[in-house]
Amino acid sequence: MTLATTEDAMGPLILGSGGQIGTAFRTLWARGAWPDCRRPLWHRRQGDDFSWDMLAGPAPRDPRLSRARGVIVLTGGVSGGTDPSQNATLAHAAVDLAKREGLGPVLLCSSQAVYGRAEGPQGEGDTPHPVSAYGQAKLEMEAAVAGQDGLCCLRIGNVAGTDMLLRNAALGPVKLDQFPDGRGPRRCYIGPKSLATSMLSLIEAHLAGQILPNILNVSAPGERDMADLLTEAGAKWSWTPAPEAALPSLSLDLSLMNSIAPLPEASGSAQSLIAEARAAGWGLSS
Repeated sequence: MTLATTEDAMGPLILGSGGQIGTAFRTLWARGAWPDCRRPLWHRRQGDDFSWDMLAGPAPRDPRLSRARGVIVLTGGVSGGTDPSQNATLAHAAVDLAKREGLGPVLLCSSQAVYGRAEGPQGEGDTPHPVSAYGQAKLEMEAAVAGQDGLCCLRIGNVAGTDMLLRNAALGPVKLDQFPDGRGPRRCYIGPKSLATSMLSLIEAHLAGQILPNILNVSAPGERDMADLLTEAGAKWSWTPAPEAALPSLSLDLSLMNSIAPLPEASGSAQSLIAEARAAGWGLSS
């Protein structure tokens, strides 16, 4: 892929590019693996393409903003790295900037954590029941900006390589819950490149005139047994009996996503997820 460097070929404004997912995205770009030739406008609080402390006040003026192709809001992350109470404030700041500059759509990262311990594939219309402070904060963030034009809150599954399981596995041996059926926890996952692809596809759909839903589940197809990921990654791990409160499966209904920006079935395989994680900078420590 030939990377574009001209201002006229600008991609989305990516707010919060210094976090786990943002770092993965930037690694994909640096390695020529970003799924588009248009260069994103990377944001961090200090010292980047576009510097802005989103909690301190309105965004500075910058002529490049008007050329950004949509807004991806990673601030607050999907792994709890930001104080959960700040999620709504960060979301409002992103929406205010988009309104000021006439940008759209705004893709706001929420999380599958809003569904809590609900069993069965959870759809966007199902009532969320978060059980963690993080999940509750994401749900409150969604409510704080609900009804905004051009805003789509993405309830994202685990992002391979930025999730707690693989981050811990990168550092050393891990233990994995084993359920009575002999299997490990099964969760929805998506690779960093597939996530970027999905986000860019949603932006293009909006710019082509399609109205995006206010809430959208985002994941690769199917559920992935965490044991398969650890085995594929070559990680050191062992079983531990699952506690009684552990949930064997958490799944998302992807019907709506598949009607707008479907991903190939193979993108949910352990092989694809680990390959994408590695391409975005994840790896086992030596």
